[in-house]
Amino acid sequence: MSFDGLRELFDTVNRNRLRTALTALSVAWGIFMLVILLAAGTGLERGVAHNFRDDAVNSIWIRPGKTSLPHAGHTPGRSVQFTNDDMAAVSRSVSGIEHITGRFYLWGEYFVSYGQEHGSFDIRGCHPDHRYLEKTLMLAGRFIDDLDIEKRRKVAVIGPEVRTALFKGKDPLGEYVKIRGVNYRVVGVFEDEGGQNELRKIYIPISTAQLVYHGADRLHHIMYTVGDASTEASERMVAETRALLARRHDFSPQDRRAVNIQNNLQEFQRIKQIFDWIRAFVWIVGIGTIFAGVVGVSNIMLISVQERTKEIGIRKAIGATPWSIVSSILQEAVLVTSAAGYSGLVAGVALVEFVSKTIPENDYVRNPEVDLRMALVATFILVACGALAGLVPAVRAARVKPVVAMREE
Repeated sequence: MSFDGLRELFDTVNRNRLRTALTALSVAWGIFMLVILLAAGTGLERGVAHNFRDDAVNSIWIRPGKTSLPHAGHTPGRSVQFTNDDMAAVSRSVSGIEHITGRFYLWGEYFVSYGQEHGSFDIRGCHPDHRYLEKTLMLAGRFIDDLDIEKRRKVAVIGPEVRTALFKGKDPLGEYVKIRGVNYRVVGVFEDEGGQNELRKIYIPISTAQLVYHGADRLHHIMYTVGDASTEASERMVAETRALLARRHDFSPQDRRAVNIQNNLQEFQRIKQIFDWIRAFVWIVGIGTIFAGVVGVSNIMLISVQERTKEIGIRKAIGATPWSIVSSILQEAVLVTSAAGYSGLVAGVALVEFVSKTIPENDYVRNPEVDLRMALVATFILVACGALAGLVPAVRAARVKPVVAMREE
């Protein structure tokens, strides 16, 4: 575009500043709202994903309960109690299991001491595969292994909060902590993303916990991962597990309260589907708002053409080509939409950055931000729509006959 053409373009826009500003504001508001909605959706999605950070998403958790249906002569209300044999049967019979572990809880926080230091911490008995279910990361040493289970060794893996409270900066590996009067050798220190409560735990071999704390062969929990199985395959594994435990404990397979089975993969996929719908809704609302702004651009172009009919006629009479008329109208439409779209994009990103830095840490909205590529694509589409919005008025202007235009008042 030549300098004269650019000056003419700005003069045309400047003659109708209020009208142009209001139309540009509607376009900028559309991009601004799209950016804000996309950032809010991202923040909510990350907040939900953050709540799944502690445990393996592809896991199935099984808790015993009480029967609620009569079955084979048994009355409701019987308690179901898992044993080591139940876990072994699930591991053998349910195909597709990747990692499996049982849990034995020492209910409440136990008094733990090292020398003159002491504190109360949560103690759990578990199997070696437990680290994969809880996404446990080793900071030092090792986790519980199969030999610890087999030989009922008195070893412990502690969290960083336990290390800080008892060892005061000293290397805990190889040292002995006393749990309810029994000495355990510390073989590892773990990290967990589940928050401070998870960092105050101590893991010991489940066979040792059952022996020392009079658990016999009881289990309070059975958990396993399903690898890369699909949601449908994981539901099949849930059904197989329920049927197996129903046979072993003589309750109805339709009795959901006898055994509580939580399919984390199914829950995660359901939440992902919800956010897919939310993301689609955000785009529909955003595009609708932008479209309203584009319609506004088209309207002011029509009004501008109507007001400039005589001017257009004179230009055609002195030799202006139809393309020059069309291009001048299109350039005005593109200028308004691109300037307004960019302004809305910058304002939206600035607000998102401000909110992201000032919002307190929580479990609902985390690190809201905008995918700039998507925002730029939306802005490009907006500019293209702006050009299309100006096309109809531009073609109408190009078809004006000079003689007719000169008669317009």
